[in-house]
Amino acid sequence: MGAPLSASLPLVLVAGKVTDSVTSGFLPAAARLAPASAGRAPVTVLTDRPDEHAEVFDGPIVRCEVSDYRDIIARCEDLAGPGAPAALFSNSDFLQAPTALAAAYYGLPGKDWRAATRAKNKALMRRHLAGIDPVFSAAADRVPGNAPYPLVLKPREGVASEDVFLVHDARELAARRAEIRARRSDPLVAEEYLPGELHTLETLGDGHSLRVLGSFHTKLSPPPYFIEERLAWAPPLPETGQVIAQLEALGVGFGACHTEFVVHEGRARLIEVNYRLIGDHCDFLMADLLGVPLFDWILRVHLGERLPAYEPPADGEGRHAVAEVVLAERDGVLAAAPQPMELTDGGVHVSYRPQRKVGERIAVTRTNRDFLGTIRAIGPSEHEVESALERFRKAHSWTIA
Repeated sequence: MGAPLSASLPLVLVAGKVTDSVTSGFLPAAARLAPASAGRAPVTVLTDRPDEHAEVFDGPIVRCEVSDYRDIIARCEDLAGPGAPAALFSNSDFLQAPTALAAAYYGLPGKDWRAATRAKNKALMRRHLAGIDPVFSAAADRVPGNAPYPLVLKPREGVASEDVFLVHDARELAARRAEIRARRSDPLVAEEYLPGELHTLETLGDGHSLRVLGSFHTKLSPPPYFIEERLAWAPPLPETGQVIAQLEALGVGFGACHTEFVVHEGRARLIEVNYRLIGDHCDFLMADLLGVPLFDWILRVHLGERLPAYEPPADGEGRHAVAEVVLAERDGVLAAAPQPMELTDGGVHVSYRPQRKVGERIAVTRTNRDFLGTIRAIGPSEHEVESALERFRKAHSWTIA
């Protein structure tokens, strides 16, 4: 797909908290694309949590107020001198817009900051799509008496199903709103509950074309919570074109995007748009399943390169895959849990990545923050994959004391 990065200026990765996607995905990809030379590291991390990143990354790390595009630019000036970074990239939900603004300042390939803002702000997303797919949405403290209950109460710019509840009437809405307000002060919205099976659409664009990478069928916990318990790979639905049309209306189309939507009676309706790569280790599952250097591809489009020609594997044999999470069921200290591992069980490749450390205190939140780890399995059939997952769970234990 082209020559490696120039060693004269680094790729700059803008990050918040430490994630496996960055540590085990994007940073190694950057090192592959730009081997260190002439004393210049292939990638520099800008972050407001430098100490945390220093525990897992031995390259250059610069403290930065990463939510402020002006500080990103200032730190890049420090790094690049009279030039510019080779690319500016972030995989954080919260940092897409400021990173896009900084990339635009330098004339680098990047996402439209307006599209990134619409995707992150659920109220703006609903307002922008009202002409295509009207969905009731209101500030949580200004819900009219004739609102179409049940509603979903959620932070306007939240993540990981945190503080998301199904509410059935005004009294329950008020109680849940007060409960959330005791923990956080950011804006809340109440949206119409959209029935249907939950799916994802995983896309990657290079500014010229948009490629559908695949789709997952998501199993949620029982209401009133919305915990993502497992994702099973599935062929893109017939309604995929409807989802893409809504993404285009939002201006979404460059780089990676993870879109959640439901289908009901032939109609696809967006739940949320995460303008970055899918997380919770499903990114690694997708890369393994497709057999492509996914993290490299994403960085390369931010370097201005076109997507390579690619023929996806045919559906059928060898195409069943599942990412299943291990959930904390009570508060306490994680006393025992498996270490990261990969193994082969018959014809099934099984991988496990922990998301919490042994010795860490666990407080059950009824959100995706309760994940202790993720088991990934890829195999030739649903039966073989499900059997391998069951055997893995029986062979290992997660103990909270």
